[in-house]
Amino acid sequence: MNVDLITEIKPSKNAPLFGFWYPACPSSDLGPGSLKGTIMLGLPILVCKTAQGAVAAMRDICPHRGMPLSFGRMHNDCVECAYHGWRFDQKGRCQGIPALVEGSPIQPDKIGILTYPCRERDGYIWVFIPDSQQPDQTIPDVPPLPLPSSPYRMVQISTTLDCTIDDGIVGLMDPAHGPFVHQSSWWRTQDSMHEKAKTFEPIPCGFRMVPHAPSKNSGPYKILNLFYGGPLTTTIDFVLPNQRFEFVQCGSMFVSTRATVTPITDLQCRIDFCAAWNALGWLPFSKTLFRYFANIFMRQDKQAMERQAVGLRYNPALMLIDDADTPAKWYYKLKSAHLASVQTGRPFDHPLKGRVTLRWRS
Repeated sequence: MNVDLITEIKPSKNAPLFGFWYPACPSSDLGPGSLKGTIMLGLPILVCKTAQGAVAAMRDICPHRGMPLSFGRMHNDCVECAYHGWRFDQKGRCQGIPALVEGSPIQPDKIGILTYPCRERDGYIWVFIPDSQQPDQTIPDVPPLPLPSSPYRMVQISTTLDCTIDDGIVGLMDPAHGPFVHQSSWWRTQDSMHEKAKTFEPIPCGFRMVPHAPSKNSGPYKILNLFYGGPLTTTIDFVLPNQRFEFVQCGSMFVSTRATVTPITDLQCRIDFCAAWNALGWLPFSKTLFRYFANIFMRQDKQAMERQAVGLRYNPALMLIDDADTPAKWYYKLKSAHLASVQTGRPFDHPLKGRVTLRWRS
């Protein structure tokens, strides 16, 4: 039996990865002329939007007396602190201190706040969290959700998890929990379990389950096959630091989803799930239905991972066994390889060297 102990790769366990884009909040949470505070990777971050729709992100701490700026408001496209009214533009530069008298030697424009690259894409406000070990890092594009055509419908849902980032991500990619965590007559049951064989290949900073016929014991896939006649294929990618993509296609019809797990603190993270589709366009209230069923799945995963976290508090020695746990092993090795590359300057050593077929029952 092939067994790996997680303790073998403990140096990087639960450490968040810097130098990547993370979703700060859904776009719907940030209207024109508004601001919102959040915590990402243990950092207090403010995201804001001007009346014209330009977005920005900065440290959510006023340099004057430490008041979180998120308690303030937007005033003439500047963030205004709720305590003494100091105002900061989208570049983090102070544009006014109301308490100053005429002739004061203080120059507000010499005072600034740390800012972060910020973009709006696919219904989210994204913030790039730089890595202090890579001061000259080129900022990549915001990772896009695959959208081959338009029009399409789109939904976003989120929830917090009381677990560590690594445990949240491993739960995201686990292929064998479905018949137990997501039991239902319309999805799958333990009686429908059967052996599966899936082929994986390396992609930059991640791995891909290559296009394949979806599971025969999943009701929604049967519906798509019924209406569109196949061939129906699905492709699943995992990409560092925290993204799982699934792309289902049947001719010109598609369902494209992305789930991310973003660390908030050492013991809490947030799942953001986004889905876009052009299939079943005739179905009334399809966004409401999609959101309803996606929320069921998310609640089930949340419950499972938070229950697991109760046991993990005691730091048990864990086993990753055989093919069903191999994607989790790859995640830990990808993360270690990334950290090693950053620390040594050597090229990224991908742990997956070529195509591999894995087998498990689910």
